[in-house]
Amino acid sequence: MSYRIHIGPNIRKSPYFAATVAEGVQSFSVYNHMYIPGNFGDPQAEYDRLLNGVAMWDVAAQRQVQLFGPDAGRLAQLLTPRNLDGTRVGQGRYVPLCDHQGYLINDPVLLKLAEDRFWLSIADSDVQLWAAGIAAERGLHVEVSEPDVSPLAIQGPLAVEVTAALFGDWIRDLRYFWFRETELDGIPLVLARSGWSKQGGYELYLMDSARGDALWAKVRAAGQPYGIGPGAPNDVERLESGLISYGADMRRQTHPVTPFEMGFGAMIDLETGHDFIGRDALVRLAAEGPRRQRIGIEVDGAPVTGNEHPLDLFHQGRPVGFISEIAHSRRFGKTLGLGIAEVGLGPDSTGLSLHLPDGDRSVRIVPLPFSA
Repeated sequence: MSYRIHIGPNIRKSPYFAATVAEGVQSFSVYNHMYIPGNFGDPQAEYDRLLNGVAMWDVAAQRQVQLFGPDAGRLAQLLTPRNLDGTRVGQGRYVPLCDHQGYLINDPVLLKLAEDRFWLSIADSDVQLWAAGIAAERGLHVEVSEPDVSPLAIQGPLAVEVTAALFGDWIRDLRYFWFRETELDGIPLVLARSGWSKQGGYELYLMDSARGDALWAKVRAAGQPYGIGPGAPNDVERLESGLISYGADMRRQTHPVTPFEMGFGAMIDLETGHDFIGRDALVRLAAEGPRRQRIGIEVDGAPVTGNEHPLDLFHQGRPVGFISEIAHSRRFGKTLGLGIAEVGLGPDSTGLSLHLPDGDRSVRIVPLPFSA
């Protein structure tokens, strides 16, 4: 079933909004209070470009929360249980954020631009308000703001060629999650080797929203010899790759999950004694051990194209967890899903099922990442 979304002034538009409309965008979603493209009319072609060529995505809705001032590093460490000691200028780190009860509230990439300046490149939740509240209550000397920064992603196996054509061969030596401040014909940018796919690519953090059309046009022109085309973060590829999606796989308000349940245990530093929000709860949760675990499933029967809300997972008729998202993978020839289930369930478990609109379906747990 298809729906329409109203385009009005209450939701912010990306600096690339007009460019995506000119490219023929067919759907939008709302993410971080902004419109984000959903598809451009041919999802299979967009998937194929991501897997075999190169795609460009308007991901300006991946907003930045800037921490700036003498206590910026202290606030960054308070916000995450991951130990940030040794993080260098120009380095990005994947950092879970937890509330005081130990539940995940976001999983951004932290970018260290200077000793007194950090960005949190956030998923869909109001981290700026959270960080500002923590800073005020702790009396920290730090300004928390949303800077004029709007990422544009270049993703796929040929992304390196397009990005090198734009910036030069130095980008080939940039390590994953590392970045550099640069410019493109006077357009100020941070260029990072990152992106929400497993196909490789870069993100161009535009630092002047008035230059959105110009940046889009330059990337499009440089990508023409490589068959570049517009697209959007791809749900099928993310499932195939086992990528985590805050908002889909977990959301504090609807399906709260701890970092241990999501498999983030190695990032939770309880040994060095540094202070962070949720520390007491995470110490207790670590001692208890997780009661649930992240799982992948395969769904029996005819292909299922997707779901609009989390699906309850049953074991012999008893609810044992939820599946956050399912989609059919043509590449693997299976309907795949990701979710959370009780510890103890695994590939040998039988009697697992989902309630779908067309009836119950048997499922089986499989190792992540998925394989053909």
